[in-house]
Amino acid sequence: MERKSRFSQWLRRPRSGAGGDTGAGAATGAAREELLLAAAAAGFPLAPAAHPSGYGCSCERIGCPTPGRHPVSFAWQTLATTDPEKVAKWLRAQPEANFVTATGMAHDVLDVPAEAGRKALDRLTAAGVEVGPVATVAPDRMLFFTATRGTPDDEDEWWPCELDCHPETLDEHPGLRWHCRGSYVLLPPSRLPGDDAYVAWLLGPERPLPDPLTLLETLTDACAQYAGDRPDHEHHAAWPIGR
Repeated sequence: MERKSRFSQWLRRPRSGAGGDTGAGAATGAAREELLLAAAAAGFPLAPAAHPSGYGCSCERIGCPTPGRHPVSFAWQTLATTDPEKVAKWLRAQPEANFVTATGMAHDVLDVPAEAGRKALDRLTAAGVEVGPVATVAPDRMLFFTATRGTPDDEDEWWPCELDCHPETLDEHPGLRWHCRGSYVLLPPSRLPGDDAYVAWLLGPERPLPDPLTLLETLTDACAQYAGDRPDHEHHAAWPIGR
């Protein structure tokens, strides 16, 4: 309860940052550490990620296709942890690093266009549906954190679906993306290249994780409406295409 109160109070503070970053994505120092440790305490496994360097990436890859959006290590799934001491050690060793949270371990993420996400959130709230943690990826995406489908001991029980999204296939999934086993998302507060580009909490990680199926229909409908409203809607399906 005390952690939840501190987290809520932090979200209500006015914030500003240098270099065009604003909002929770511009958090620095102790406040940033507090947010990340709160996410770890809520059970979100964290691993260090690259961060923006100018309008590029801190990694050494020339022409990095996802600047500031990928883990530092290829072993990010193994490294991902909720251990506060490890998270704090990473923060102090790499103060500018973004962080990812591995999905399919403690949670999944339903990732939608921001416009569709706002409409869906309004509808879910009006219907009295309990929504879990929600983050914004400014300027164009919204992340709904849910309970995970997990990793069953029997692989025959695993039900893959077209919605499954991996970081390397993001461009193929402009509508609804389902991050589950083997995927990750940036965790707030993270910075992205460009002005006013950051990942920030809208509803914090202290909230209980809902079953993804309680959100899926509303999110799907909102994504379909979003795709239909766009002039190039034939290239922006609400559901990933291809069977």
